[in-house]
Amino acid sequence: MNERWRIGWGTGLVFVTYAGLIAARPTSAHGGVGGPVALLALLGYTVGAMLIVSGAVDRLPPTTVALLPVAITVDIVMGKIVYFSGLPLQLDSIGTVLVGVVAGPAAGAATGALANVIVGMTITPGALPYAVTAAVIGFTAGMLARLGLFRRLPTAVLAGLVIGVVAGVVSAPITAFVFGNASGSVGESAVLATFQAFGNGMLKAATLQGLVADPLDKVLTVILAMAILKGLPPGFTHRFPFVRDHRVLSPRANTVRTAKASTVVKAG
Repeated sequence: MNERWRIGWGTGLVFVTYAGLIAARPTSAHGGVGGPVALLALLGYTVGAMLIVSGAVDRLPPTTVALLPVAITVDIVMGKIVYFSGLPLQLDSIGTVLVGVVAGPAAGAATGALANVIVGMTITPGALPYAVTAAVIGFTAGMLARLGLFRRLPTAVLAGLVIGVVAGVVSAPITAFVFGNASGSVGESAVLATFQAFGNGMLKAATLQGLVADPLDKVLTVILAMAILKGLPPGFTHRFPFVRDHRVLSPRANTVRTAKASTVVKAG
């Protein structure tokens, strides 16, 4: 099966799993963790994410593949630091967003999904179904970078808000029906419990929690990713074809690159 078919089948499986979870709506607040619907959802999300990753990685140039381990490490380390802090945030997508911006949607999706699969298989099994959310975050970051939203900080903040809304909506059924709203840090659980205390059902509470916390989390994530990119030399970022082809970074960075190229030509 070639990479396009793997990505297509993986995307289709994720969509069917998402739609099935919404349609089934397990009603038990605690039965989701071990119930048959939750197990099927876990399997569907995990297999779908791994198919997407396997197809995406085969299409990536060597420069991008070399960046993936560093970005995945940043995601895992920052995510665990924030998790143990008890804040209602995550900050576990900095590397995913960074790769999406410099290498494109497929690379961003592969980075996010791989990070969650690694965490799920080694540290926290509950991270596995969220590999889909991580893949969507990386994909969305890459698409917004292609549209030029990461050239300036104000539009990058807007991109963070968009990524946060998308992540919150995608994660809500997983949080509600797979984990019975019992996943996440202490801070996230407290926000979920507050929304449920006001009479909201599991899915609505999870969606509201995502729409409150995820946009803030992803705006901070984007700002940190932009700070890292700003600290890198323009020559490094322009090794990536996606940056060159779509001019995803600031005009100033392109000006610096052009000036350096002119200097080299004159010197020759």
